[in-house]
Amino acid sequence: MRTPLAVLAVLLPWGAACVRGTARYTEVRNLGSDTMLEVAGAWAEAYDKVTDHIVVSVSGGGSGTGIAALIVGKIDLANSSRKLKKEELARAEKRGQHPVEHKVGYDGIAIFVHRDNPLPSISMAQLKALFGDGGEVTRWSQLGVDLGDPKLDPIVLVSRQNNSGTYEYFREAVLGGSTGRFKLECMNLNGSKDVVDFCGKAKSAIGYSGLAYANEGVRVVPVTTGAERGPVAPNNASIIDGSYPIARPLFMYTNGAPQGATKEYLDWILSDAGQRVLMEHGYPPLRPL
Repeated sequence: MRTPLAVLAVLLPWGAACVRGTARYTEVRNLGSDTMLEVAGAWAEAYDKVTDHIVVSVSGGGSGTGIAALIVGKIDLANSSRKLKKEELARAEKRGQHPVEHKVGYDGIAIFVHRDNPLPSISMAQLKALFGDGGEVTRWSQLGVDLGDPKLDPIVLVSRQNNSGTYEYFREAVLGGSTGRFKLECMNLNGSKDVVDFCGKAKSAIGYSGLAYANEGVRVVPVTTGAERGPVAPNNASIIDGSYPIARPLFMYTNGAPQGATKEYLDWILSDAGQRVLMEHGYPPLRPL
C-alpha cells in the first residue's frame, strides 16, 4: 500500500519514473495555488485509491509560483486560481514551452468577518472603498456596525500576498483591474487558510479568501452589486449561475497537451468521480452532478 499523498519539499525532474520497493510508478508533480491546495490534496488521495501506477505529489506556494515552476519544466501540473498572464505566456514561449489551460472547477471568493460581527451584507462599492487605495471606509461605524468597544471600531484589512491568484482576481473584480491598488495598511497573509483563521480571531477584521476555507470562527457576508437584486451569498448555485459577483474558474496548466500519467490524472479530475471530490470540499463543480 503506497503512502497516499507526498508533499514536495524539493521539486524533482519532470515526469520521473520511480521505484518504491518492487513497485514501479510514475510521479505527477502538482504545485501552485493555495486556494486549490486542500482540494488538490484531496484529489491526490482519492486518485491513489483508483490507480496503482501513478502517484501525485502536491504543494502550494501560490498561483504565480506554480506557473513559474511549470515554465522552467520542474512540474507536470500548475494549479492556478487565475488565468496565465501575457508576460508569463511570453516567458514560456521564449523557453519553447507551450502552456495549455484546463478548467477544473469553480471558486467563490467569500468575504469573511468574525462570527460575532453583525455586518448583514456588503456591496461591491463598499468593498472597493474598504480595500482600495484611497478608499474612505476605515471604521466599522461607517458601515453601521457597532462591535461594542470603540477600540474595535478601526477596521483591520486582511489580504493575500501579491503572488496569489486570489489577490490578482480580487484586484481585478473589486478594485478596478490592473490599475487598482490595495491600501498599504492591508495585512498580506501567505495562505487562504491564514486569512480565514485571522478573521476568526480578530473581531475587527475583514478579509477575502476561497469559500471552501470557511470555519466556525467566521461569518461569510453576502455581497450585493447595488442593482435591484438583493445580497447574494456564495454557494454552488449562485457561483455556477453567475449571480454571486466574486466568483471565478479554477485552472490547471500543462506544458503542451497532457500526455501519459498527467493526462490520465486530468481526465479523472474532470470525470464525475473527480468533480464529486471537488464538490465535497466546498467548491462548485464544472457541471451539475
